[in-house]
Amino acid sequence: MDSWETADDEVVRFTSDLIRIDTANRGGGDCRERPAAEYVAERLADAGLDPVVLESAPGRANVVARVSGTDPSASGLLVHGHLDVVPADPARWAVHPFSGEVRDGMVWGRGAIDMKNVDAMMVALVREWARTGRRPRRDIVLAFTADEEDSAAYGADWLVREHAALFEGCTEGIGESGAYTFHAATADGRPVRLYPIGAGERGTSWLRLTANGTAGHGSKANDDNAVAALAAAVARIDAYAWPVRLTPVTRAAITEIAAAVGHKTDLDAPDFDPQRDLDGLLERLGSAAALVRSTVRNSTNPTMLDAGYKVNVIPETATAGVDGRVLPGAEEEFRAALDELTGPRVDWEYRHRSIPLMSPVESPTFAAMRAALLAYDPQAQVVPVCITGGTDAKQFAELGIAGYGFSPLRLPPSLDYSALFHGVDERVPVDALRFGLRVLDRFLTTVD
Repeated sequence: MDSWETADDEVVRFTSDLIRIDTANRGGGDCRERPAAEYVAERLADAGLDPVVLESAPGRANVVARVSGTDPSASGLLVHGHLDVVPADPARWAVHPFSGEVRDGMVWGRGAIDMKNVDAMMVALVREWARTGRRPRRDIVLAFTADEEDSAAYGADWLVREHAALFEGCTEGIGESGAYTFHAATADGRPVRLYPIGAGERGTSWLRLTANGTAGHGSKANDDNAVAALAAAVARIDAYAWPVRLTPVTRAAITEIAAAVGHKTDLDAPDFDPQRDLDGLLERLGSAAALVRSTVRNSTNPTMLDAGYKVNVIPETATAGVDGRVLPGAEEEFRAALDELTGPRVDWEYRHRSIPLMSPVESPTFAAMRAALLAYDPQAQVVPVCITGGTDAKQFAELGIAGYGFSPLRLPPSLDYSALFHGVDERVPVDALRFGLRVLDRFLTTVD
């Protein structure tokens, strides 16, 4: 058995084993990544690395290890993946979500896509390097983090604040949510395989709205009703049409996606008005529009309501939760709009906030990612995108590390990648893991 055959077996086994370690993150500190961290650290140590396991709180563990490159003068590259997963209800799954079962050419379970598959690739790849004596040119810092599925307070945020020295020299990083196959079609029906690489992220703005009023009996007139005031503000927020804001990354995304599916697009044409014309343009992109539709505007989605304790009692206070996402450069617009939408009767505050990101598309690093994908899928159409949600790249950006979403997978048309994220019956093809392993190897050993 040659070394790649060993790596191919290991990436599948490691994915399955990590899924079996229940690291469901229920929020508010309720998670335990320590067993998964120890699993990863043991296998990195077997590859001759010196991993450190770092607990931010009991059971909330992170792992960091450095692979020395051949060029000490080169900047370092961070490769990060999180160890926690979202919860899963076994009653709704075809297989137990923490079984790691390999069936029908797939590894099943929570984390198969998000993102124990990539954790396994990271571990299997450095073990492959150790077997063959190969080394990348740049130092590679591997980080396996806790708490990404909540606020990152026990993971990347804590690492950046308390252990920044571990990332010294890193100027760029790669993480989740990019370089997977997105199946689209041209106007005449020809299939197109797009591979979106994350070169930006909307900022996270989770909000708490609070209305205060006069408590009283539900049968009596009350023109100072906190529930009514809050409901009106939530309705205004839900109905608000955020204006189009095209960042450089999203402009590049629309232009390149349009070209890939056979539509000539000039966003700089004098007669093109984004506020008037963009939605029509996205319609012409067909299914590929899903890669950009959620990142051409800020957004605010009401998600939680809490008020009262009895139907005939008007409560003094009512609260709501809103999931806000903010484009790079649009933070002030977001705050001004929320002040207007909530009005004088409702206060709002950030419950959790992280910055929006943009990374260069015209860069040697992006070019190396594109080349690595094309080496193993010559028909790939590699395009930049802004990620709709957020990743640990936001925290690592505080150290000056430019982040990209690059966790390569070649997926069949029958699998909807976005639906598998946090979805029922999450699974990843064995072939996709082996494809990702090779693409990751190509990128990390060739990037300047």
